[in-house]
Amino acid sequence: MLKYYNNEVIKMEKKVPEHIAIIMDGNGRWAKKRGLARTFGHMEGAKALRRIIEYLSKINVKYLTVYAFSTENWNRSEDEVSTLMSLFLKYIKNEKKSMIKNGIRFFVSGRKNNVPKNLLEEIEKLQEETKENRNLTLNIAFNYGGRAELVDAVNKIIENNEKNIDEEKFKKYLYNDFPDPDLVIRTSGEYRISNFLLWQIAYAELYITDVLWPDFDEKEIEKAIESYSNRNRRFGGVENV
Repeated sequence: MLKYYNNEVIKMEKKVPEHIAIIMDGNGRWAKKRGLARTFGHMEGAKALRRIIEYLSKINVKYLTVYAFSTENWNRSEDEVSTLMSLFLKYIKNEKKSMIKNGIRFFVSGRKNNVPKNLLEEIEKLQEETKENRNLTLNIAFNYGGRAELVDAVNKIIENNEKNIDEEKFKKYLYNDFPDPDLVIRTSGEYRISNFLLWQIAYAELYITDVLWPDFDEKEIEKAIESYSNRNRRFGGVENV
């Protein structure tokens, strides 16, 4: 593993996950602690995401999936939902040049219903413009729910009149065909999966931190990777002695 510090490359003996998934939790609490509106927490959360993308792209992580907006988040106030939609649109426009320049492939997993038309158009445009990039794939779970993804997959299978479905066939009907996450990180100290990647994280390693998402930085991701590196992944087998 290569660690970048003050523009110097340092070799590190760590196993680097191919695919990291993050439940970015704590934006609202971060803002509340500072007496600010929740909007400011989401804005700082976007900055944290930028930091993590830049860092992971340097250490050869190939896939990053982040939980940005769940199917249950529609139950939040109309003002907050509207703000989140606007922030995502702004994020796409602001980060487009950087993603193209740095070889980041952009992808969004989730349902399209209820998402504003102008946002969908920008999502599809950036996905097309970055589809050949291979440095890091940023997969944003937006209007996403693990149960919804499984239901949608089953309905597609029924529509196609598929028979004798096994795991490999089933995976083809999920929102994307990326490798399963090796490591799932949840910020803000909550011990829940929250309907995130229910199929894909069957054997992922879990890492929970009390750090709120806007405060999550390179040092914190290093801690998570260090923890992952020291684990023995058995996938249901016998522990190596």
